[in-house]
Amino acid sequence: MNHPLNSWAARDQASVLHPYTNLAQHAETGPLVIRRGKGVRVQDEEGRWYLEGMAGLWSASLGFDEPRLVEAATKQLQALPFYHIFNGRSHEPAIELAEKLLSLAPAGLSRVLFSNSGSEANDAAIKLAWHYHHLIGKPQKRKIIGRERAYHGVTIAAASATGQVANHNGFGLPLPGFLRTGSASHWHDALPGENEADFVARRARELEELIAAEGADTIAAFIAEPVTGGGGVFVPPDGYFAAIQEVLRRHEILFIVDEVITGFGRTGTLFASERFGLRPDLLSTAKALSASFLPISALLVSEKINQALLAGSATHGPFAHGVTYAAHPVCAAVALETLRLYEERDIIGHIAQVSPLLQDGLRALLDHPLVGNARGVGLIGAVEIVADKAAKRHFDPALGVGARVQAAALKRGVILRGLKGDAIAACPPLIIRPAEIEELLGALRGALDDVQAWLEEQGHHPARTQP
Repeated sequence: MNHPLNSWAARDQASVLHPYTNLAQHAETGPLVIRRGKGVRVQDEEGRWYLEGMAGLWSASLGFDEPRLVEAATKQLQALPFYHIFNGRSHEPAIELAEKLLSLAPAGLSRVLFSNSGSEANDAAIKLAWHYHHLIGKPQKRKIIGRERAYHGVTIAAASATGQVANHNGFGLPLPGFLRTGSASHWHDALPGENEADFVARRARELEELIAAEGADTIAAFIAEPVTGGGGVFVPPDGYFAAIQEVLRRHEILFIVDEVITGFGRTGTLFASERFGLRPDLLSTAKALSASFLPISALLVSEKINQALLAGSATHGPFAHGVTYAAHPVCAAVALETLRLYEERDIIGHIAQVSPLLQDGLRALLDHPLVGNARGVGLIGAVEIVADKAAKRHFDPALGVGARVQAAALKRGVILRGLKGDAIAACPPLIIRPAEIEELLGALRGALDDVQAWLEEQGHHPARTQP
């Protein structure tokens, strides 16, 4: 697409390297330039408004124009626009935010390590797992177990723990010592005739076998998202995490819970750890922590790890980890105000009221010829497009069916996200209202109709047999 020479789009193409973008295609088509936002909607440079059905990147929990967050940032900029927390320095927003997070967190978490992004929080969790075992006299416990289809970020360690080939190919990843076990997706990975209970038992047995093969005395930690996000939005079957945690406890393997997407209400509880009965040793958060108004992440650390860090520092000196903008005072002030808003506006109660509309609406799409699976919890969900429902067979990836549905929804004024495997994800701002959910679902159904019509024009007819 030829854009005017000095347009925003042309200037972007000449200067910006875009994450998670087909760079060759972008050089031809250019960007969608967003210039403002209001509520759950954003506006492009040509004045078109879109319902942001992905909350940006799973993250803009309070929408795009919350005045109290703007005010919190402005006040902090006027008082103390920057200071660090290295060398025993501190400031009020960092202290208040840490206290607030610990008051809300699952039991057993007693300290907060701040950084800037979910990737950094997960990277720090892996690093702390290594450090903890070194400090308690088990330096050989270094291996990290992740899961197929998982996503934990793009730093070298977080990407190594990620279970997606695109994050490894050409980057020389994963690093040695990063192991992989199966995903929690029964729909994708169950054996023929295997029910959920048997699937859960097999996954626990496979983890046990992996640990036995590698040696429990070499494994530092297991990392998992309560609900897999970027890998396709998979909700674990009943009993899955109970079985996994029993194996981890027996072998003294730390549990890193990645709540970068699920933290602060997304699944209908403040932390998804509550919903799924998780007992993390390390818990990473970001995204909705500040409603994504400013970049900040927090790694919540268990007391047993904290005690090891204290003892280690007494012996070895300073805890030599940190980033310049950790607990940046403006970001921390905005995050603290975000947490206040969640409580004052009973965001959890609101999610309980509106999330059934999203979940029921996604499952209603199972009657569509292209939809083979619908899944989700709270205000996160996905449908998966298939060529044959009974066989769970996908279309040829060269057809780009998921991307076409995403593009068709955009034309209908709703931003959704096509994921690998032709899953279409929805993760709207937590403030979304019933009429807006209906709008989102209507655009998704219409987009599916549009792509079905295109497929049939090309001679690709989806099998209509129900599984």
